[in-house]
Amino acid sequence: MADIPQYRLNDDTYLPAIGLGTYSLNGDAGAESIATAIGLGYRLIDTAYSYGNEDAVGAGIRRSGIARDEVFVTSKVPNGHHGLDKTRRAFDTTLETLGLDRVDLYLIHWPEPEDGLYVDTWKALVEFREQGRARSIGVSNFHPDQLERIIGETGVTPSVNQIPVDLFGQHPEWREANAAHGILTESYSPLKHAAEWRSHPVVTGIAEAHGATPNQVVLRWHLQNGLLPIPRSRSAEHQRENLDVFGFELSDEELGRLAGLAR
Repeated sequence: MADIPQYRLNDDTYLPAIGLGTYSLNGDAGAESIATAIGLGYRLIDTAYSYGNEDAVGAGIRRSGIARDEVFVTSKVPNGHHGLDKTRRAFDTTLETLGLDRVDLYLIHWPEPEDGLYVDTWKALVEFREQGRARSIGVSNFHPDQLERIIGETGVTPSVNQIPVDLFGQHPEWREANAAHGILTESYSPLKHAAEWRSHPVVTGIAEAHGATPNQVVLRWHLQNGLLPIPRSRSAEHQRENLDVFGFELSDEELGRLAGLAR
């Protein structure tokens, strides 16, 4: 399997170009699945306080036998924990549950604009980075105007904005706003609607041309658009398939045909 390239973030941190989503990978079975993924070569593991599986992620990292410094761990501030003090407490709980002394990327999971506290929450994340307890900081599900606000009020630009991007929901305006600030777009649920596109003639035709699977074609589309996909899978077979996307390249014409599937 090809080596995983890396993205250089705007804070000079390097992030593997594909990661493992862990939503619903809980308990001992979740820890085993995460350990298997790390053994297969995944080095970016994405979790969140709200997933209720930070303990499984920590256990999976330890069970894998791979050195901690080789694994890039992401977690997120949960809803209902915005504001300086609540965010600090949530972060302490995350580190304790993971069994780690730092995370590599810490995100605001949702802006929760109705509470009006996401700027204070962002200030707490800046604090964690300055303390060395978070190597890099970013956001998730932030719209362009919300990005503008936290950057304008703190002078600190997120390194990542994790948003939903899939073949049918491509959100070019959101991605363009991220790029304008030098923010990497991480795609969560990158294989959404798979039941529909796996049998679509555009996808199956491109897959056949490259000797690839439909999943691999779609993940390759993400990568060649400068996105960082974090597909979730609990089976070793699918984890291996999703990681094996660096041995072929889509043409501009093929990328255009896939872009044409956006709704």
